[in-house]
Amino acid sequence: MTPNLIANNQKLSIVQLLMCGAAIVTLSMGIRHGFGLWLQPITQAQGWTRETFAFAIAIQNLSWGVCGIFAGMLADRLGAFKVLLGGAVLYALGLAGMALSPTGFMFTLTAGVLIGAAQAGTTYAVIYGIIGRNISADKRSWAMGVAAAAGSFGQFLMVPIEGFLISNLGWQQALLILAGAVLLIMPLAFGLRESGFAGGQSPPREQSIGQALREAFKYPSFQLLMAGYFVCGFQVVFIGVHMPSYLKDKGLSPQVAGYALALIGLFNVFGTYTAGVLGQRMAKKNILAFIYFARAVVISIFIAAPLSPASVYVFASVMGFLWLSTVPPTNAAVAQIFGVAHLSMLSGFVFFSHQVGSFLGVWLGGVLYDRTGSYDIVWYITIVLGVFAGLINLPVREAPIQRPPLGRQPAGA
Repeated sequence: MTPNLIANNQKLSIVQLLMCGAAIVTLSMGIRHGFGLWLQPITQAQGWTRETFAFAIAIQNLSWGVCGIFAGMLADRLGAFKVLLGGAVLYALGLAGMALSPTGFMFTLTAGVLIGAAQAGTTYAVIYGIIGRNISADKRSWAMGVAAAAGSFGQFLMVPIEGFLISNLGWQQALLILAGAVLLIMPLAFGLRESGFAGGQSPPREQSIGQALREAFKYPSFQLLMAGYFVCGFQVVFIGVHMPSYLKDKGLSPQVAGYALALIGLFNVFGTYTAGVLGQRMAKKNILAFIYFARAVVISIFIAAPLSPASVYVFASVMGFLWLSTVPPTNAAVAQIFGVAHLSMLSGFVFFSHQVGSFLGVWLGGVLYDRTGSYDIVWYITIVLGVFAGLINLPVREAPIQRPPLGRQPAGA
């Protein structure tokens, strides 16, 4: 990174950055973590199948992944402030449309495409780009852990609130209230304005976008990190969306599911923060491998043990510790290997892989349930993928990539 790029981004204090960034992630991620609570109320009220709802949420994850690439490019070029403003408006429109959609097609456009695009501009890739540009490498993984912990706290805070709103006001009014609440992202974004992007000008960079992409996609470790993140998306979105219905099918009350999702959020606060702290001291690939292996073990025990509220709460607590704890070490590894000049964009590509996994996890959950009347096959898939992801993270190389000095780039680079 050039001295000018560093100098242009020294005006955001760590406290200001983390407070505003954490509040934005808390709100954005907190709302989306509760979408599983709407599955049964919406499908029953509209006469839709679970596959209809699951497909819309699957499209949401895919839209998030695709739009995340471009949101990252814009944030790297124009600054995160403008991207956050646009994302907040799209989020509010998507939630309102989710409440008012008369058909499954409109529901897919609003709950799927619009909210997915909104999440791309209001969550980790954009916030992590600001962190990378403003916080030194010796504190970067820790700061990313703080931001990820904020998203987890959002789940702990927002899921019970969303459940309360649905129970007391109905599912439509609950969504409209959240549509207004998400606009709070806009004033918070003012705390993340970077002086280096004043007047729409981006700071000078050593690489063009094309050079950065060619370098990353030719690097095996980048491909392995993307593959691991695919598994992360498959596992957490399947569990987050389908577990409430899975538990209700087994005879447990909706309150058990609400408490379980809240426990996942609570324990993920500690898990993501711990992963961020450990990322400053340990090889990030080893942290990631442990998380994926541990998920496979925890899921295996959960589906094999007798189901009860107590077993659900234990599963939610342990799984919560592992939930988004992949986020800080994965993004910190990308920053460590490639630098921070194009971090939002590269994080967007890695996250796209995560969202392809999310799409398949939530969609297959709905399809296989409708075909077989059970979620068993998808649970088994999550176990196998956990082992796979643990194995492929072990050979990742985290050392900074070596580039030719400026002015000596190979012809055609």
